[in-house]
Amino acid sequence: MRPLLVPFAIAGFATGAGAQSGTTTPAMTCAQARGIVASQGAAVLRTGPATYDLYVRDGSFCVLQETARPAWVKTADVAQCSVGGVCRPVEIDNGR
Repeated sequence: MRPLLVPFAIAGFATGAGAQSGTTTPAMTCAQARGIVASQGAAVLRTGPATYDLYVRDGSFCVLQETARPAWVKTADVAQCSVGGVCRPVEIDNGR
């Protein structure tokens, strides 16, 4: 995990995502998963028994040199629920 994102991950588990401990996105509705990210701005969501990621409401929750890319997760009611984004490095076009 990127060092600057640790506070977000901890905050995610300590708040809404923590309330969902043991619950993965496939057990949530799309509205529940989307609501966690929207209300917290950034939250770690478990997408499977051993998989998770930091999902963000928008790019303002990413560190310098990163941008938010759209992200979808599987939920109980929607196969591809748009929950916000995930922070990924900015790709610089160097004219090639």
